[in-house]
Amino acid sequence: MAAAKTKKKTAKPRASENGAVGSGEVLTLAEAAAYLRVSEDDVKRLVAEQDLPGRFVGDSWRFLKSALQTWLGTPVGARSGNEAFLALAGSWKDDPDIDEILRNIYKQRGRPMTEEEE
Repeated sequence: MAAAKTKKKTAKPRASENGAVGSGEVLTLAEAAAYLRVSEDDVKRLVAEQDLPGRFVGDSWRFLKSALQTWLGTPVGARSGNEAFLALAGSWKDDPDIDEILRNIYKQRGRPMTEEEE
């Protein structure tokens, strides 16, 4: 009879009791740029334009390595629920069918579109 194989559990890095992470996990601007293999100016631009997670603390930038890894693994078009909702604002502005769509919505709800229709 073959012996059953067991997976060894690897210990996950844990935050200390107060929630602090190890100093090896916190990167400076230069370290984050080196980790991402881009310039420091590119890192600042990515923070502003592509939601790269970082904090300006005192007079310098700080980045969590794990947050950078998560950001790298997130598709470019992925957005939070609120961001996705706001991205739709104005998207139907020039839709030729929007008036008919709205009439049907109000009709299905059994409500008038305007107060005058009551």
